[in-house]
Amino acid sequence: MYKVIGSTKSRALRVMWMLEELGQPYEHVACGPRSDEAKKYNPSGKIPALVDGDEILTDSVAIMQYLADKHGKLTAPAGTPARAHQDAMTLWLIDEMDAILWAAAKHSFVFPEEHRVPEIKPSLKAEFARSAKILSDRLDGPFLMGDEISVPDLLATHCINWSIGAGFDRVDDKLGAWAKSMRDRPAFKAAATKEG
Repeated sequence: MYKVIGSTKSRALRVMWMLEELGQPYEHVACGPRSDEAKKYNPSGKIPALVDGDEILTDSVAIMQYLADKHGKLTAPAGTPARAHQDAMTLWLIDEMDAILWAAAKHSFVFPEEHRVPEIKPSLKAEFARSAKILSDRLDGPFLMGDEISVPDLLATHCINWSIGAGFDRVDDKLGAWAKSMRDRPAFKAAATKEG
């Protein structure tokens, strides 16, 4: 059985959601970043981590893609043009949404106060809004990559949810309705209602 290390209020939720979509059982070890528990699995204290047998994997997106590949679901097959398009979308989301949210978090509560630059946050919010508009314009179907849910859908939805919690401007109605449809999935609800 898999073991997911991290809080549901972190990127660990992405991994838990992936496992729920895949129908795979897992143990959830709720803990915060840099906690003693987190450091047992990742010396840096970053979360999430995934324990699969003797292997400990880190980085939420790497874990999600690993699980998708291992179980042959929520992903295009490796070595296909469809997978290259999917990977391009995943990397774009990491660069243009996730990284912006992480930068805002670092300047809000992660960095020691003397290293925070609060003045950067309005520009980060503007950049996120620009990226959200691009994503909305690219959305042409029930899922980002077409007719089937895949890794980028989980990643994008998590980023949109994170942006709401971080006080960013709301995405447009089209993208907002799509994100709501993703949050309405039973697998998302199952992961989001876990304690921690």
